[in-house]
Amino acid sequence: MIDYKRSNIKLWSRLGSCGAFGVAANELAQTSDKVLMITSDLCFYSGLNRFKSKYSDRLYNCGIAEQNMVGVAAGLAKEGFVPFATTYATFAAARCADQVRVNMGYMKLNMKLVGLTAGVSVGILGPTHISIEDIAIIRSIPNIIILSPADCTETVKATIAAAQIDAPVYLRLSGPMNNPVVYTQDYEFEIGKAIELKDGDDVSIIATGTMVYNSLKAAQILDQKYSIKSKVIDMHTIKPLDTQIIDQSCKNKLLVTVEEHSKIGGLGSAVAEYLSEKSVRPPQLIIGFCDEYKHAASYDYLIKQYELEPEQIAEKIALKYKNMKG
Repeated sequence: MIDYKRSNIKLWSRLGSCGAFGVAANELAQTSDKVLMITSDLCFYSGLNRFKSKYSDRLYNCGIAEQNMVGVAAGLAKEGFVPFATTYATFAAARCADQVRVNMGYMKLNMKLVGLTAGVSVGILGPTHISIEDIAIIRSIPNIIILSPADCTETVKATIAAAQIDAPVYLRLSGPMNNPVVYTQDYEFEIGKAIELKDGDDVSIIATGTMVYNSLKAAQILDQKYSIKSKVIDMHTIKPLDTQIIDQSCKNKLLVTVEEHSKIGGLGSAVAEYLSEKSVRPPQLIIGFCDEYKHAASYDYLIKQYELEPEQIAEKIALKYKNMKG
């Protein structure tokens, strides 16, 4: 039984999202003999070294053959197992798109695809490994749940929830090691149910993944520097969206989405598509990666280059809000 005490939460943060996934994998192995782990030569980077040592007969390394890995996971799912297939997010979404579409989207097999180091988590490896479009690709495929946890505590929660639901799931893991903590204690996590972390009646900020923490920091800056009160929401489930909380957020004067993903096809697009059916809605500001591949660099450097630091987020929101008011 996982203990969500402070010392564990701090440890998971130091390990990063992949390490936290490994913690959850070990827990799942203890509670169900149906859970299997599959990797494409990324056992260490999947956080599965301990799993491999303890449950070597339940971990399959398919080598650098990601498309085949998805096929193997599909076959195991057909036999009644609950396989988690892990690889870099950009390979999971783009390289394996056809296999994901057929086995997860069309056949609705109970398999879980884990996109490691999404966004610019491994930006030092360059655009081949930077994942700015994975949500857009997988969101366009029917029948796949998309989870994007805010921190390592939520990564543990999301992994366990993914195993418990009989449906295909894409689990998007982002952020570096020493991942900032959003959730400092145990809480209720439900797929499809977003979480309001801060109240405010001027701006509604709907964020996902690592940008939940940055949005909370941006909200502090907006309050202190610009006297703008912001509601902050953790939209940990991109698909299906929590439309009820979006409707509630529309009571504010400006709706903002923030994500470590392209502004095209991600959370911002999903919210805009939903709101397009509404006759009355507030202006929307989509904050995310610009439509460009940046050169290889560290995580912190690329976040700044893509203008996703808290101060940069706050400045964008304040400018939009000011222009609205004339």
